[in-house]
Amino acid sequence: MNDRSVEAEEAFTNRQAQWQAIVAALTDHLHRVANPGFDVEDLAGPRHNILVGHGVGGIGKSTFSRKIEASLAHQGGRPAQWDAPSWPIERILPVRIDLARSTGIDFERVVLSIRLAIAALGRPMPAFDLALRRHWERNHPGEPLEEYLRRGGLFSRFTNAVNLPQQMQSALADVAQALAMPGTVGGAVGQLTTTLVGALRERRQTVRALAGCARLADILEAEPDLETLSFATHLLAWDLAQLPATQRVVPVILFDTFEDVGDRTNRDLERLLQRIVWLMPQAFFVITGRNRLQWAEEGLAGQLDWTGPTAWPGLAGHVPASRGDTGPAGRQILLGDFSPEDCDDHLARRLSRDGQPLIGEDLRHAIAARSHGLPLYLDLAVMRFVEIRRSGREPQPADFGDFPALISRTVSDLTTDERHVLRSVSLLDAFSVPLATQIAGLTHDAAALRLTERPFIREDPAGLWPFHLHQVVRSAIRHAEDHTDDRWSEQDWHRAATRALAALGHEWRHGPRRDRTMLIGCLRQGLRLAHDHRLDDLDWLTDAAFAYTEDSVWEPLAPPTHTPPPPPGTEPQPGPDTPSDALAELLATIARRQHEHRERTAERLTAVLTTGLLSGEIAELALYYRAKAHKDLGRTDAALDGYRQVADADNRLAPRARRGLANLARIRGDFEAALAAVPTLGWKGRHHRVLGHIHFPHGDIDRAVAAFEDARTEAEQHDAPGERAIAQTLLALACAFTDPLRADDELTLAHQLLAQLDQRATTLLAQVAALVRDAGTDRDLTDRATVLRTEISVAGLAWLTPLLETALAFHHAVRGAQDDLTTTIGRLREATANGDFAYFVHIATAMGDLPQPTRHPIQWLDGEPAVRTRWRALVTARQHHLRN
Repeated sequence: MNDRSVEAEEAFTNRQAQWQAIVAALTDHLHRVANPGFDVEDLAGPRHNILVGHGVGGIGKSTFSRKIEASLAHQGGRPAQWDAPSWPIERILPVRIDLARSTGIDFERVVLSIRLAIAALGRPMPAFDLALRRHWERNHPGEPLEEYLRRGGLFSRFTNAVNLPQQMQSALADVAQALAMPGTVGGAVGQLTTTLVGALRERRQTVRALAGCARLADILEAEPDLETLSFATHLLAWDLAQLPATQRVVPVILFDTFEDVGDRTNRDLERLLQRIVWLMPQAFFVITGRNRLQWAEEGLAGQLDWTGPTAWPGLAGHVPASRGDTGPAGRQILLGDFSPEDCDDHLARRLSRDGQPLIGEDLRHAIAARSHGLPLYLDLAVMRFVEIRRSGREPQPADFGDFPALISRTVSDLTTDERHVLRSVSLLDAFSVPLATQIAGLTHDAAALRLTERPFIREDPAGLWPFHLHQVVRSAIRHAEDHTDDRWSEQDWHRAATRALAALGHEWRHGPRRDRTMLIGCLRQGLRLAHDHRLDDLDWLTDAAFAYTEDSVWEPLAPPTHTPPPPPGTEPQPGPDTPSDALAELLATIARRQHEHRERTAERLTAVLTTGLLSGEIAELALYYRAKAHKDLGRTDAALDGYRQVADADNRLAPRARRGLANLARIRGDFEAALAAVPTLGWKGRHHRVLGHIHFPHGDIDRAVAAFEDARTEAEQHDAPGERAIAQTLLALACAFTDPLRADDELTLAHQLLAQLDQRATTLLAQVAALVRDAGTDRDLTDRATVLRTEISVAGLAWLTPLLETALAFHHAVRGAQDDLTTTIGRLREATANGDFAYFVHIATAMGDLPQPTRHPIQWLDGEPAVRTRWRALVTARQHHLRN
């Protein structure tokens, strides 16, 4: 039995040692590329130009990557504790590329980023630039590269970005001059490349500067897609190798957040990135991510182009090096704890019999999940596994919960105050020093400050609260049996939880950072505390709940996914049984409605109200959002009842409820009643938005636009991004009927605002506005409307259906497609059969100059003829616009 022990400390915590590993590997690489036998065109030899730093999330991998870039860029960027490298820093050209999905990176932008960094040399890269220009003209016809770089933010990131188009133009000019085709520059690049390929094939002396690039002709002849672009990076390596010796640099390319490249079954982007590493052998690559690279494993043949230990000798070995060992088997260094894959690998190899893992796969996965990568937990789990097997029983996942030994080893060298703070902060997902001191009930910060220096405390300077306990340590302190002399009683835990809840409320109301991010952080932790310790006094949670719903942003409030599992044998509660649980369910339901059918939302809110655990204004909150769900579902009477109850209570939700009543009056076609309510609404009742909703059906687009602009301005003044996005989208919709060009700009802004939010209905509304903008054109409106109709149905947003059909009616009326218009009006009649939104039928018939409907008469503010004239005029104006 192989029973090698695992050290209790983290395997790699000294950032100076990590820097030393980078320096050693890069020094080795510089010696290799300086060797006279080094050949940049050798595509068969093994690659030593890579170092991988991997580890679990939140241990500072991205920060470390940024520090490496800064340290290689200039002397002042290197931390004082890091040793200076022996090689001149001027020989290094660093470029860091964050591959996180949130950055919107794609392979094309990766290649452009590398080329932009190299633009600092001030020299064209003729072979590569020709291939890049060909790729660009084929895949971005009519789009100048300069505009793409500016729009994509690459101009602001790379100070040399402005030089790239000039360098590419210079390269093309030189080639054109050599081929006696100067007139093609800036024009038919395809003709230029065809002539160049012919010259290369015929070995003409006119292109002797490029004749030495053996693979240039093949790459220029290939289809200019992403596959070819990935192989074209070989041309960039060749170009760099042609520079005079005094001007040569070694690019150091840092790929960060590599786990977002794909999963271990989808390696399309990973394959393209691996080609860059392989085809640019004189460049050095530092890859940081959560998992070690598997490129040295033979089993990946077919998924990646180059695999196996022969191709990647530095990446071979299952348990990666941890401290600066950058020899042939040490180019993967562990940053912090083990990744899940490494946990599994460690457990599989720690105990074996006849070469096979003794711990089964399912059990390994369960242990790895509960370890959160902590080597100490894995060590304790292995020992428990051995003990249980010695007793004659087969170990089960339930045997591996929290280890009391983790508590004793964690607190063994802490002072009494430090232990007190440690137990206190274990109640929270994250904390600051002042927050920890308050929860512990101490009068000084010294103990909390000392505690933050311990290795089981993780720091994220960018976090709302910078510190958090390692999850396994936290779980052990909270759930494992504590045998220490100063262990807490149940009352001690309850008192600490009460202090923690009060401290979070104080942090939100009076702390240095009183913004929405702080609100969400306090709500998440406060709701969990109230649930775990049955704290029935909602206190500040009530005010926080209302603050959460004041703007339509809807951040999720669900517990983090890393929550420790409940103790074995514990059954989850079937439903809320305390006021705090009911409040948590209420807020979660309100947020979840962006992702589920409104019918489900109404059911959940009814269930919460039925518990009787909510009272006063919190119960009104549930009533109000249930009324909104009923309104969305087209249940006007039920919505009316809910809004009226909340409005009659005349508490803080009354303005919003009165807005709901005004909207219902407008939906029923009683515009006079809706308009009369506007002066009573104010900002909290979104008076400008309601006014815009009234002017819009009358075809009075100018006044509707003005009202929605006022709504947007007021939202900006109140720092309400959710309301601003709604007003902006409505503004885009109104503009779409009169000014498609302005509507395009307004929609662009709307999408930018919505991208930061979670507003399903408003996002669908923006798509309807896009249909109106494109009305009368050949832009697949019917197909787009069909997809949109399905999405509206799935979301349970019945109120959007009449607006969608009206947008289609506008399109058909502009095109003069009477049959399609008649069909659309038929669907519109069906959607408004109960009288809600019946005015859209009147609008659609006016657009097509069809007879006025007699069913469901509308109480217009200025009469039906005026309204019909305005809507018909919008159709004829669009027809005139399209003709011209």
